[in-house]
Amino acid sequence: MARVNNWQLGREMSYWYPEARPQKQFAAVFDTNKCIACQTCTLACKTTWTSGKGQEYMLWNNVETKPYGFYPLAWDLKLLEMLDGQSWDTSGEKPVYDGSTIFESAPAGERVMGWRPEDEDYAYPNVGEDDCAGGIEGGASLFETHDMAWFYYLARICNHCTYPGCLASCPRGSIYKRPEDGIVLVDQNRCRGYQECVRGCPYKKVFFNTMTGTSEKCIACYPKMEMGIQPQCFVNCIGKIRMAGYINTPDKANPENPIDYLVHIKKVALPLFPQFGLEPNVYYIPPIHVPTSFTKQMFGPAVDAAIKTYREAAANKDDDLTGLLGLFGSSEMVMERWKRVGDKVIGLDANGKELVDVPMKEPVHIRPAVDKLYQITRTNCP
Repeated sequence: MARVNNWQLGREMSYWYPEARPQKQFAAVFDTNKCIACQTCTLACKTTWTSGKGQEYMLWNNVETKPYGFYPLAWDLKLLEMLDGQSWDTSGEKPVYDGSTIFESAPAGERVMGWRPEDEDYAYPNVGEDDCAGGIEGGASLFETHDMAWFYYLARICNHCTYPGCLASCPRGSIYKRPEDGIVLVDQNRCRGYQECVRGCPYKKVFFNTMTGTSEKCIACYPKMEMGIQPQCFVNCIGKIRMAGYINTPDKANPENPIDYLVHIKKVALPLFPQFGLEPNVYYIPPIHVPTSFTKQMFGPAVDAAIKTYREAAANKDDDLTGLLGLFGSSEMVMERWKRVGDKVIGLDANGKELVDVPMKEPVHIRPAVDKLYQITRTNCP
């Protein structure tokens, strides 16, 4: 196996292929604090890409309630139980993962440590929906955060990983990363339906179509991305929790790139289960009301700092961060650059062309109590 650099782990790791990063890497940031689990994203994806025969059970995009929601069942718990050690060394300047990844933990003769879901595991997409962890005893009162009883919504798509488990596990070489944007795709002509990709993806975002005998997965709506338009699940998001774009490695982080700014500069957006070792490229702003003992396992050791930065942005008058968060969902176009000018935040394309501007404060208009034109008196209702 080759040795590759995984910046999310803070170290090199073993991978089946040598490191070969694309010219640009598709990436996204999801703000879990704004998701309302309306499933509009799920339906937008479903009606666009997976409405055919053999695709009935496929949810390339899904929203599950944590801690008890899973699609497929226990997709994360089963692998976490199998993974050898998940400890982080936080004594240095940057955290270093000193456990084993799914590639380093693979049994002899196998490329990736994984498991394949049974048919029934896909039969309960809404399991655990809105189920709380913990409870409130009679007479108890809530104070500060409601971490006595909590849940949150986790929206998931393919992470289009830098080191995909599906790609490494495919004996046919039918899965590849596009060199121009890092989007991970399945070559339907090469696929023979071995389903090793289903087994190898730790996030279980590769699906087998029994009608065609081939695997299918999220394609990041690459026909739209090629036109500079964000994917279907992004532009249809009611809560405006998503932003799609491209990410650089930390050493090349560009503060004018909104994804770089959130991930590398402010460090408020974190990868999903970085200890798996895939360097996923969908990042999450962790929920602020959930005990960090849970979210640290899901998003890594930087959760406390990310939550602190996010919560204190308004109090500390961090207009850049609060303004950038206001750009989420403001345009269907991919905003590869951004800037703040006074009380206005502007999203731009790769060439610096303005796509949208968003005021940081809504204007307030106070109407006079007496309307002289219509000779009426207005009464404000409490």
